[in-house]
Amino acid sequence: MNNEDEFYDAVTGLDSDESCEGTSEASFKDAVVYDGAQKNNGAVPQENGIKKRRSSLPAPMFSRNDFSYWSILKKCIGLELSKITMPIVFNEPLSFLQRISEYMEHTYLIHKACSQNDSIERMQVRPHTRTFGMQVYAAQFSNTIRPFNLTCFFCLAPKTVAAFAVSAVASQWDRTGKPFNPLLGETYELTREDQGFRLISEQVSHHPPISAFHTESLTGDFVFHGSIYPKLKFWGKSVEAEPKGTITLELHKHKEAYTWTNPFCCVHNVIIGKLWIEQYGNVEIVNHSTGEKCVLNFKPCGMFGKELHRVEGYIQDKSKKKRCVIYGKWTECMWSVDPQVYEAHRKLEKKGATDSKKQKQEEPEAVNEDADEMPDVQETVAVVPGSTLLWRISSRPPHSAEMYNFTNFAMTLNELDPGMEGLLSPTDCRLRPDIRAMENGNMDEASREKERLEEKQRSARKERAKDGEEWSTRWFQSGTNPYTGSQDWLYTGGYFDRKYTDCPNIY
Repeated sequence: MNNEDEFYDAVTGLDSDESCEGTSEASFKDAVVYDGAQKNNGAVPQENGIKKRRSSLPAPMFSRNDFSYWSILKKCIGLELSKITMPIVFNEPLSFLQRISEYMEHTYLIHKACSQNDSIERMQVRPHTRTFGMQVYAAQFSNTIRPFNLTCFFCLAPKTVAAFAVSAVASQWDRTGKPFNPLLGETYELTREDQGFRLISEQVSHHPPISAFHTESLTGDFVFHGSIYPKLKFWGKSVEAEPKGTITLELHKHKEAYTWTNPFCCVHNVIIGKLWIEQYGNVEIVNHSTGEKCVLNFKPCGMFGKELHRVEGYIQDKSKKKRCVIYGKWTECMWSVDPQVYEAHRKLEKKGATDSKKQKQEEPEAVNEDADEMPDVQETVAVVPGSTLLWRISSRPPHSAEMYNFTNFAMTLNELDPGMEGLLSPTDCRLRPDIRAMENGNMDEASREKERLEEKQRSARKERAKDGEEWSTRWFQSGTNPYTGSQDWLYTGGYFDRKYTDCPNIY
């Protein structure tokens, strides 16, 4: 086994049919069309000023049934999988840089956070809000709930940012293929006029693997940036990704900055059984401008799977008073509710669970000791009366299972439009021949190209070492995150000036 390549999975959402204050991504698309949408030289079809994008891949995914994962992974138990070459059968036809861009699938949530005029409005105004059973619940708990629940309605921006942070990992659901490891110096750009942003990312380090990204609003409303370097370990039946790196969101209108890290991600049954994914761990979203904090607990599935995919947390103000409870599933939806209402509801739930246990004895089930069986999932979140919907996932395309379980957004990420090749940096992921071959269903060619590119990268590194040269990043530089003080990779600017004459030849 060659040890020069890294194996890591993305630690990373979807059009929403319903969202905070009734605003969806679709409504944002209808309302905003940017000038950049027209600058296509007539090469790409347009509909209402918005580019038509593909809804499927050129070829369906290959079958993995005849491949022995154990033959590769048996030597890796307990090790960090950072220097182990993996066969292409493990992959999906996207680079990790493209996988990072899936953070932006729910950009409408950031625009919603930007749209609140001031803190008073964010606290009190909720037009088109959806609530459940408020009058009935108020009648049952009149001593614990006030009309309109103004304490829960405080500061819409933090709640919307929290929903965005959860939605950013939603695309990982059932995505059991790993993205291709970016080559050193590889880049990816993505401009979405319909969603109002443009993104540039670069692989800034090979050992350890570090990917930096920078996203900016086309209207100057926000900047979203970070550097990601996940560590993976194989534990015999599962692969666990430990998130590293800080994610930062700056809302310029409100002069606010939020930072957080992603939860842990675990892929179960990599040897035998049905592959399934869970996210777990605490995520703290800090508003460095106001002192507010949102603490989210991505719950591990537990022995009987009751907590699978569940997320629960709260927003506290700078005096550490809980102002709002947030709950739901990262695979489904997120809701907010008044803390007093939530606690009253939980007491009722506990009482009902106790009564139920007295009436029903659990029967033992057969256990397959060779696999971590995925628990049965209750697909609907039990909504606490009085809750407000923050975000809801939408359905994936009907053929998603045959196309690596990609979302509609992911289907478009490697699309190479006519005329685009002349505009892209020569280091862009879309130009990688191994990913392109895999997307087209040519697995043999993809495998050959992957080996060629890895060997080319190793040879280039040896030449630099021989000449005493250090690798120089092109679009990012190592620095300090201005809000956390931690090491970060910061965008130096200039990418969209389209001056790529000094870019490395990596393909």
